[in-house]
Amino acid sequence: MSELMTSSTYPILEFDNTRKAILEPSDHILPGDVPSHAVICFFAEVIQKVVHDYEGKVIFISRSEMGEHPVYQIKFQESRLAFFHPGIGAPLAVGLMEEVIALGVKNFIACGGCGVLDKSLSVGKLLVPVSAIRDEGTSYHYLSPSREIEMDHDVVDILSKVLQEHHLPYIKSKTWTTDAIYRETANKVELYKDEGCLAVEMEAAAMMALARFRQVKFGQILYAGDSVMSEGWDGRSWHSRKEIRENLFWLAAEACMQL
Repeated sequence: MSELMTSSTYPILEFDNTRKAILEPSDHILPGDVPSHAVICFFAEVIQKVVHDYEGKVIFISRSEMGEHPVYQIKFQESRLAFFHPGIGAPLAVGLMEEVIALGVKNFIACGGCGVLDKSLSVGKLLVPVSAIRDEGTSYHYLSPSREIEMDHDVVDILSKVLQEHHLPYIKSKTWTTDAIYRETANKVELYKDEGCLAVEMEAAAMMALARFRQVKFGQILYAGDSVMSEGWDGRSWHSRKEIRENLFWLAAEACMQL
């Protein structure tokens, strides 16, 4: 046991600072001739369209009991850009990101949707997370326990710059990362809203923690989707916003290449 690891009433708080795990991604994945930049895209239909329209090439396939998880590349801005779907939820997203890091990718921008805790945020409103409440489990295996984690300030600045250059209004906000979409209670909504959260999603805190642990660059752009309010839930048909979702991919790609 690590000298700095201590027992706790709650196992999630028993952080071990040992750098090397029994199974490391680099044990079975060798670095390859891959782009140094990647977009993590949560929109399956956008990935399919980009692959079709820009002759996306598979450069790696992660395999699990769920099936295949391909990583693609295209030519973008006279260079190469990788992109992949990270699945849903922090454990899968971080596991796949770990493997892509082992391949040799060092710079990541994620694009996805989120629930909002303020119904005045219309569907499609852009948000740039500056920090995340760690109400999930994965991040606690990468960083010692804390209530929240901050995004890399330099990456936030680059995302802000790209959005401003496109004259797109956006909000910098704290986000609430949770593992349990069916346990977003009214009490929790009010608690995290009072702490400055405008968004709720399932992966940001964990991906931030992984990026810090592996010393790679990571940032994220979200768009306002369903409304998660104390008074009730409203889906607001947020999945149908095709133009917003595709545009978000290209904004993420542009920002990623500046990392």
